[in-house]
Amino acid sequence: MSTDKVLQNAQQAMNEGRADLAVERLRAASGQYPDSAAIWTQLGFALHQEQWEPEAAEAFARACALDGRNADTAMALAQSRFLAGLPSTASFERVLQLAPHDLNVLRGYTSALAAERQRDKAIGLLQDALKQQPGWLAGHKSIASLRFTGGDATHFTDSFKDACARQPDNLALWLEWFRSLAQVRDWIGSRRVLEAAEKRFEGHPQLTVAELFVASESGDDERAATLFEQTTSVKDVVRDMALIRYSLRRGDPERAEQAALRHMNTRSAPVIWPYLSLIWRLRKDPRAEWLDEGARRAQTFELELSGDELAQLTLLLRQLHTARSPYAEQSVRGGTQTDQNLFLRHEPILRDLRARVQSAVQNYVSRLPEPAVGHPLLGVNRREVLRGRVHFSGSWSVRLKSQGYNVSHTHPVGWISSALYISLPKGERMGQPPAGWLQFGTPPPELELDLQAYKKVEPKAARLVLFPSTLWHSTVPFNDGERLAVAFDVQAPPVAAPAATGR
Repeated sequence: MSTDKVLQNAQQAMNEGRADLAVERLRAASGQYPDSAAIWTQLGFALHQEQWEPEAAEAFARACALDGRNADTAMALAQSRFLAGLPSTASFERVLQLAPHDLNVLRGYTSALAAERQRDKAIGLLQDALKQQPGWLAGHKSIASLRFTGGDATHFTDSFKDACARQPDNLALWLEWFRSLAQVRDWIGSRRVLEAAEKRFEGHPQLTVAELFVASESGDDERAATLFEQTTSVKDVVRDMALIRYSLRRGDPERAEQAALRHMNTRSAPVIWPYLSLIWRLRKDPRAEWLDEGARRAQTFELELSGDELAQLTLLLRQLHTARSPYAEQSVRGGTQTDQNLFLRHEPILRDLRARVQSAVQNYVSRLPEPAVGHPLLGVNRREVLRGRVHFSGSWSVRLKSQGYNVSHTHPVGWISSALYISLPKGERMGQPPAGWLQFGTPPPELELDLQAYKKVEPKAARLVLFPSTLWHSTVPFNDGERLAVAFDVQAPPVAAPAATGR
C-alpha cells in the first residue's frame, strides 16, 4: 500500500473516532516506510488523539529528524513534549527559529516557560509581543492568567487597559477585558470597562448583554429587570443563563425553566442541565428524579495504591502546583489547581494511575442502567468505553490548605467526573465530620435556594469517587493541613439519540 493510501486510511479512521485503528496501521506502515516523515507525523497525531502523549512526542521527533525544516511538525513536537510534561522550551525555541512571527508559537513557548518556573520571562515576552500586536486576544488572556495565578489580583488585566487605549475601536478587546474582570466577580471594575466601551459603541447589543449580566450577578435587581425587558428579542445564551440565575434567586423557577429549555438542543445543553435539576427540584417536577437519579450513582472505588505509591504521587503533585492562586475560572478556594491534562504526562506513577482509573471508569459504566434517550449520563453510546477506550477531556490536581474548599459547580465538558484522594489531614486537623467531605446536589450559595445535599462522601486516601458531570458538587472546608487530590472528566462518547427533557 502506498504512503498516500496509508495516510488517507489513517485520517479516515481518526475522523471516525477510531484513532486506535489509525495507530495500528501507521505503526505497521512506519516499519515499511521508516524514512517517511509524513507517516511519523500522522502517527504522532493519532497517538495524540488516543492520549498517548509521550509516544506522540517520540513519533514527532522521528518526523523532525527526517524533515527538520517543517515548522508545523516542529510545533507538534514542542506542544506534545509540553503536554507530556517533558522539557519543551528548547523545542519551542527551535519552532520560533522556523516561524519567528507566529504568535501561536510564542504563546506555547510562554506556557512552557511558566511550566518550567520561568514565569517572569514568559510575562516579559508576552508584554513585548503585545506592544507590537495590541489586538492579540490570546496573548492578553495568557498574560492575565499568568499574573493572576502568580498572585496579582489587582493589575492582572493591565495589558487590556493599554491595548484599549491604543485601539479604542476594537470591541473584542473591550469585551475580553470585561470578561476577565467579570470572571473574578470584580463588578466595580467590570462596570468601569463597560462604561468606557459604551462611549465608543453606544447601544451595542453585546455591551447591553454584558451590562445585564453584571446587574443580575451583582444583585442590582431593578436594573437587571429593566435590561431583561429591553432584550427580550435577543437570542443569546449568556442573556438566558443570567435570566435563569436571576429568576431562581427571585423565586421564579417557571421563568427560569422557560429560558433553560430554549437551549436543550444546542451545544449549551451541558451548562443548562444542572440548572434544570435545580428548577425541577424546586417545582417538585418528577423529571428531577429522572435527571438526578444519577446522584445515587455517585460511587466509590478503593484503588489499591500502596503507601509508597501514595507518597510518590504526593511528592510529584506538590511539585506540579507552581501557582500561588487558583485560576480565575476554577472552583478552588484556599488552594491551587494544576494546569494541563495530568493524565497526558510521562511519569510512570501517573501512567499507572491513569490505567487504574480507566479500569474503574469501565467498571462504573458497566453498572449503569439501560440507555435513556436524551439523558446526559445514560443517553450516550458506551460501547468504546466498555471496550476500555476511556479518554479524558481534562485531568488535574487540587491542593487545598487550611479552610480550603471547592464552591458548588459542575463540569460542562465532561460526561463522568471524579475525585481521587491522595493525601489528607488526619484527626483534628481535618475537623469534625463532614469537614473536608464531598457533597452532591448543593446549589451555588449565591442562588439562595433551600435545597439540601443529596449525598455526602467521606474522603479517604486512595478512594476514587465517580459521578455524573452534570451533578452539582462542592466540598466542605476543613480545619488545617493539606488536602491533595486528583480529579478528571471522562470525555463524553457520541450521543446515541437526540436530546430530550425527560420521560
